[in-house]
Amino acid sequence: MKRSTRIAYGGIISALSLVAMFFTGVFPFAEYALPAVSGVFLVVLVIEFGFKAALIAFAAVALLSIVITPNKEAVVLFIAFLGYYPIVKGKIETLRTKAVPWAKPVQWVLKFALFNAAAIVSYAFMIYVLGMTEIMEDFAVFKLGIWILLLLGNAVFLIYDIAVTRLVSLYIYQIKPKYLRRLH
Repeated sequence: MKRSTRIAYGGIISALSLVAMFFTGVFPFAEYALPAVSGVFLVVLVIEFGFKAALIAFAAVALLSIVITPNKEAVVLFIAFLGYYPIVKGKIETLRTKAVPWAKPVQWVLKFALFNAAAIVSYAFMIYVLGMTEIMEDFAVFKLGIWILLLLGNAVFLIYDIAVTRLVSLYIYQIKPKYLRRLH
């Protein structure tokens, strides 16, 4: 594939990701869903051009999101987890081998540890660095609000991980052969 084609393809995917991030300001109820969608777009770059190209696009989208995305909570969530997780998910899943029967549980432990660390760090950053104290008011409804939210977040993360896997399969086996066969 020509270098100019690769750059154009990366630009289009990055632009789609950035548009999804921008729409978090238009649709405030989608401040979790749209950063997740934005990160899933970047998986295409991993498949087509490799890990490094996807990380470069992630960095570009993250920096531009800081500037143009009105919903700063969505930006923090994208940078802290939802933007890069679909990219590193494949690296975590390469631990799978037939010789190591415990590889699958280790993958899940790594994935959940990464999610929980990112969730805690991102919300601490929003509350203590960005001064978004209204987030704490949302948690005040429940005495154990933060822990309930984290537990629910883990359940949603499990569904998200499975959905990303299926979307990657859809792209590889359905979209790419039918619509992008002339790309290569």
